[in-house]
Amino acid sequence: MAERAAGPGRVGRRRALDEAEVVDAALRLLDRGGVEAVSVRGVAAGIGVAPNTVYTYFPDKAALLRALAERVLAEVDHAAAGSAGLPWRDRVHALAADLRARLLARPGAVGLLLSAPMDGPHALALGETLLAVLGEAGLAPREAARACYLLIVQVLGSVALEVAELEEGPVPAERERVAARREALRAVPAEHFPRTAAMADTVAEYISTEQFTWSIDRVLDGLTAVRPAPTGDAPGTDGTGAPGTGTPGRGRRS
Repeated sequence: MAERAAGPGRVGRRRALDEAEVVDAALRLLDRGGVEAVSVRGVAAGIGVAPNTVYTYFPDKAALLRALAERVLAEVDHAAAGSAGLPWRDRVHALAADLRARLLARPGAVGLLLSAPMDGPHALALGETLLAVLGEAGLAPREAARACYLLIVQVLGSVALEVAELEEGPVPAERERVAARREALRAVPAEHFPRTAAMADTVAEYISTEQFTWSIDRVLDGLTAVRPAPTGDAPGTDGTGAPGTGTPGRGRRS
């Protein structure tokens, strides 16, 4: 039964809510104004209840933001990354590309994930999927854990720089955003910044899918260059399978 609008001196009947409805209201605020727009009062107003009602589900704003981050990460598709029929690199790319696509479709979520701890079940599931794939790629557990963090930082940082250039409203198509960057780069004075001016087309594509894919590939190249050999103590390990902790200056032999 809906809560009656409460005016001065009037108390409405408590509305039957659930946690999901509160988080959905927070998500609408996030989509309209970014993480700065999310507040307990705003959520309460959005669903027509008093702020104290929201506090019965979340003790503070930080808890609400954590739940909101979980709501966003729940949308990430793990199916391709979990497919044993795909090469491990393709699985990492599939997961990274899906996360990027979700965040570009909801730009306010980037600031949310950078400001709220990613420690809920869906965040842990994302890490667990990456750890499994990286383990299958031959990385020792400690190196896989570090690589997992590196990849998450790469994706979030890349998308954060993309959305920082966006105006409010629907996200333009990638080709339009690249074209706008290319046009702006024409104003770069070649006499002062000759290399930037010469590479204007490439710089314009920093926000492109091609650049994103290239970046993930370079990270994966680096990770596979230092992974330990399948058996025995490979050069550059400490004997426990963790690469990079042995004799300095000794890397993988080609």
